This record gives sequence, structure tokens and C-alpha cells, in this order.
Amino acid sequence: MSNPVTIFDRALLRKRRDRAAPRFAEYDFLTAAMAERLADRLQDTTRRFPFALDLGCHQGQLARALAGTQRIDMLVQCDVSEAMLRRAHGLRVAADEEYLPFAPGSFDLVMSAGALQWVNDVPGALAQIQRILKPDGMFLAVVPGGQTLRELRECLLAAELHVSGGAGPRVSPFIDVRDAGALLQRAQFALPVADTEMLTVSYPTPLDLMFDLRGMGQANALCEAQKRFSRRGTLMRAAALYREKYGDTEGRAQATFELVTLTGWKPDASQPKPARRGSGKLSLALALGDDTVSGA
Repeated sequence: MSNPVTIFDRALLRKRRDRAAPRFAEYDFLTAAMAERLADRLQDTTRRFPFALDLGCHQGQLARALAGTQRIDMLVQCDVSEAMLRRAHGLRVAADEEYLPFAPGSFDLVMSAGALQWVNDVPGALAQIQRILKPDGMFLAVVPGGQTLRELRECLLAAELHVSGGAGPRVSPFIDVRDAGALLQRAQFALPVADTEMLTVSYPTPLDLMFDLRGMGQANALCEAQKRFSRRGTLMRAAALYREKYGDTEGRAQATFELVTLTGWKPDASQPKPARRGSGKLSLALALGDDTVSGA
């Protein structure tokens, strides 16, 4: 698929994931939290899925969360980083989330814990996912939402303006929950749903948060990001602003992560359809308990 817009440096992203792989288990709390939410959502269904795909599996955090659900017969794990894949177990495929190497109608279920954040063409990626699903197949994903790391973004911007007199992009953009449902509809998913919840994490200092992001392999991979190291003065100023504005009573730094859950289904004739317009038999006045409402 051609992609005229390149936001993320995917080669750099792969290198950072490879570099983070040896110690990723020390920093995988966010991926694990997303995986647990996906497993919980899957338990809300009554379906059993013979063949499923974990898109962007890292080191198998989702596979471990799914172990007790008994909803999936066979799980294929896919990641752009071979170094991450080597630390997972089971069926594994090294592949880029932007160019899925699977035949149409391959899977009953596609799940993803955070991988779509780094895709340049999200509508295109969703269209590919819809293509590889079987009719009435389910798509279930969690992605970081627009409120994620809002404190860090604000403080880095203010610090760089103060120290350098200008600012460049330092934190990757995130999907807004208000756009998520529209993206699912654009990819022609049936019964699309997008909802959100906030996760607040406490760190001893703002610098510990930055170290954690690097340990996750989540450092800035924007193509337009500056290629040189950040000035020490900028980081120190950002940390001071962070403690001042977002420190708790114990001096710890509070960080917000918004988790947006996406759910959709590959269209199929067996799925419920909305009633034909005008086919209702119940009086609006009766439903509202208002005899002043007249029906048409």
C-alpha cells in the first residue's frame, strides 16, 4: 500500500524495540495493562475464536493475559522487532504492522495492545486488519489516547521554549477517542465501539518517567523530531516544571495514560441490522408519557 504521509520513522522504531528487548520485562507495565484489558473484554463475549492474531505482540504479554480465558484455540504472534519476538513463545511471525503478510479471511480474531500508535497510515492499517478477518470476525485493540502523557508534553514544550526560544515535536501524537469510532467506520467495520479510561501512574521524579519510556522502546520516533540529544538544561527545566505543576504531596510525579479500546466486526449477513426507518410500532407519545406529542 502506498503511503503519502510519513509521520514515524519505522526503521528507528524497530531499532529502539530491538534495543529495549533485553530488559523490556522491567518496563512492560503499560503493555501488560493493555493486554489485561483486552483479555477482560474478550471474556465479555460468548464466542470462541479458533484462529487469532496478536498484532504487535512485544514479548507475549497478551498471550500470557489470555492464557486462562479459553476463548482462543490457536494464537499467532506478530511484531516488527525480531529481538522482541525471540523472547515470546508459541507461533511467531516477524512482520510490519503497516504491511500485513496474511491472506484475506485468515483470522477469526485480531487483537492489538498498543501497536497501532506507531502506524503512519491508521485507516490503511485498519483496512488491512478488516481484510484478513473472516466474515463476522472480531477486531479488538487498545491504543494510547489523546490525554496520554499530557503533563510531560506540556512541560517539555514550555521548557524548550524557555531554554531555546523555540520547540520541536518531542512526544508522539495519539489517537483521539472522538476520532476512533469514525476510523473504524471508515475501515468498514460493523458495530464499531470506542471507549476510554484513564490510568494514572506515580513516579519518584519526572526523569524516572522518561527513563521508563525509553525502557519501553517508546521514545520519540517522529520523522521531524530533532536528531541531537536534548540539552541538559531543557530536561532539568522540564523536570522542575513537572514537579511544580503535577507533583503530589509527597513530591512524586503523576503521569496520565489514556487507554482507548476499539471494537469492531467484519460485516456478515448474520449480524443484527438496524430496523427499517418508519417500521416502529410504538407510539412516541406513549414512550414519553406525553399526550402532547403527535405521531407522524
